[in-house]
Amino acid sequence: MDLFNNLLLGFGTALSWYNLFYCFLGCLLGTLIGILPGLGPLATISMLLPITFGMDSTSALIMLSGIYYGAAYGGSTTAILVNLPGETSSVVTVIDGHQMARQGRAGVAIATAAIGSFAAGCVGTLVLAAFAAPLSQMAYRFGSAEYFSLMVVGLIGAVSLSSGSVIKAVGMIIVGIILGTIGTDLESGVPRFTFGVAHLWDGLDFIVIAVGLFAFGEVIATLEHKDETTEVTMAVGRLMPNREDFRRMTPSILRGTALGSILGILPGAGLSIASFMSYSLEKKVSRYRHLLGKGAIEGVAGPESANNAAAQTAFIPTLTLGIPGGPTMALLLGAMIMHDIQPGPQVMTKNPELFWGLIASMWIGNLMLVMLNLPLVGLWVKLLQIPYRVLYPAIMLFCCIGVYASQISVLDVYIAAGFGLVGYVLRKLECEPAPLVLGFVLGPLMEAHFRRAMVLSQGDLTTFIREPISASFLFVALLLLLLAFIPVFRKKIEVVDNGFN
Repeated sequence: MDLFNNLLLGFGTALSWYNLFYCFLGCLLGTLIGILPGLGPLATISMLLPITFGMDSTSALIMLSGIYYGAAYGGSTTAILVNLPGETSSVVTVIDGHQMARQGRAGVAIATAAIGSFAAGCVGTLVLAAFAAPLSQMAYRFGSAEYFSLMVVGLIGAVSLSSGSVIKAVGMIIVGIILGTIGTDLESGVPRFTFGVAHLWDGLDFIVIAVGLFAFGEVIATLEHKDETTEVTMAVGRLMPNREDFRRMTPSILRGTALGSILGILPGAGLSIASFMSYSLEKKVSRYRHLLGKGAIEGVAGPESANNAAAQTAFIPTLTLGIPGGPTMALLLGAMIMHDIQPGPQVMTKNPELFWGLIASMWIGNLMLVMLNLPLVGLWVKLLQIPYRVLYPAIMLFCCIGVYASQISVLDVYIAAGFGLVGYVLRKLECEPAPLVLGFVLGPLMEAHFRRAMVLSQGDLTTFIREPISASFLFVALLLLLLAFIPVFRKKIEVVDNGFN
C-alpha cells in the first residue's frame, strides 16, 4: 500500500507540464547523443549542468536522467545501420545488428532494440521502485575483491563474443587490457606506455578505438566489396518484427532484463558489462546460439534489454547509498548535491517528491523514447538507401568530427585512422574486435580493484577466494573458460580419431 501511495505521489509530480517538458527534452537529447559518436551522456550532462542552477531540483534531475537512459536507446541506431556504436554499451549490438542490416532487416533490428529497451526499462524502473531500499544493502557486501572477480567473469565471458577461434578471442582481450594500461598510473602518478607523448597521459579514449575499429575498419573493408554494398543498401526490408521474430526475441528480452537489472545495482558494473554478459548468456542458452554473429535477432534483443534495464537500476546505489555506479552517475550525484539534496538512505523520506517523481518520470520517459524511436525507424532505415559514393564519405566525415569533438584533438583523428587499419587487419585475420573493446573498458577497472584488494589484504592473494562472493565469481569464470575450450578439445579428439581410422 505504501508503494502504491508513493507511486501516486511520484506520478503527480512527474505529470506536471514542466516536468513532462524536461523529461521529453532529456529523452530527445539522450537519443540524439546516443546516435552521435563522440559526444555521449557524460559530456552532454557536463555541459548542461550549469544551466540547471536556476531550475527546480526535481525537473533538473528528470532532464539529466532522461539524457542518461535515452543515450542507451540511441546508441543502437548507428551500431545497426553503419557498424558504429554510439555508446560503449552498443558495441555488442554491432555484431548481429549490423549483419541484420546487411541482410535487409535494418528496420526489424532497430524496432527490436526499441521494443527490448522499452520492456527492460519498464521492468528496471519497477525494480527500482519496489526494491530500492533492500537491494541497495546488497552493494555493501561488494568490496574490491568481489569487483575484481566480477570483472574477471566479464572478461572470460567476452570469449563468447567471438564466433571464431577461442584462442584469438583470448588474445584480443589481452590486447585490449594492454591498451587500457596506457596513461598515467593512478597509484604512482607515473606515465605508462606513453612514449613521451603528453596527449596519452590521460590514456586512449574509448570513442577513438571504437570509431577506428568499427567505423573506419568497416569502410576500408567495404571498399573491397563495392558491388555487395550497393546491393545491401537497396534491400531495407520491413520495419516491424513479425510473429516469428517476437517469438524468438521474447526469451532474450526476459533474460537480458533480469541480468541487466541485477548488474545495474552493482556500483561500477556499468551498462557495457550488462550488454556484454547478456550476449555471452545468449551464446550459452539460446536455442539459436548457432546463428549468433550471423544476424540473429537474439543478439540485438538480449544486450539492448540488458543495458537499458541496468540504466534504470543503476540509480539504486546512487540515490540510496550515494555511491555512483560510473562517471555519469557521479555527475548526477553532483547535481543532487548542487541542489542541496544529500544522497543516501534518507533521500526517500526527506525528499519523497524528488525520489518518487524521478522514478515515475522513468516510466514516462521510456514511453516517450518508444514514441520517438519507432516512428523514426523508417527515417533511419532510409540511410541505407543513400548511394555508396555519398554514404561512406559522409560517415568518415561524421566520425572524424565525433572523434575530434571528444577531446578537441587532431591527434585523436590520426589515432582513430590507425585503429581503422588495425580493424581491417583484424577482419582479414578473422579476429573479432568486440573482445578487445571489452578488455580495454574493463582492464583499468580490474587493475584498480586488484591493487586496492592487495593493499587492503596486505598482499595476500587468498583474499580473492576467502570471500564467498569473490570465490563464487572466480568459480563461474573458470567454468565459463572450460566451457569455451570444450569445442576446441572436441575438434582435436575428432581429428585424432579420424587419423587413426
